Amino acid sequence: MNPATQHDLAKLLLRVTLGVLVLLHGIAKLKGGMGGIVGMVEAQGLPGVLGYGVLIGEVLAPLMLIAGLHARLGGVLVAINMLVAIVLVHMGELDSLGSQGGWALELQGMFLVTAVAIVLLGPGRFSVNGR
Repeated sequence: MNPATQHDLAKLLLRVTLGVLVLLHGIAKLKGGMGGIVGMVEAQGLPGVLGYGVLIGEVLAPLMLIAGLHARLGGVLVAINMLVAIVLVHMGELDSLGSQGGWALELQGMFLVTAVAIVLLGPGRFSVNGR
């Protein structure tokens, strides 16, 4: 297999993995209701309607990543979603270790960095946009 194809397959794997894993969080929010998210946003003094933005970052953006449709934009949206989640929910854990010894925010950190990598790399040839 030539290096260009390997790179495109790696981009596909990165996009689809991040997309599916973040989408599962979005589906859980759709099934469980948005009340908790809206309440968290309101507790920060922001309009509750902004809580629905999580659906952009955890449903729309992952679907964009999975398909490779404007995947760089999808990566930006996931990255923004993760930054907001870290600020609103996880600030107190930035310097903490989890019960297994790893960083308490390793999942959020991995999602954030993977989204940024997709923004920098692009979707690859195996995508709706095909670049």
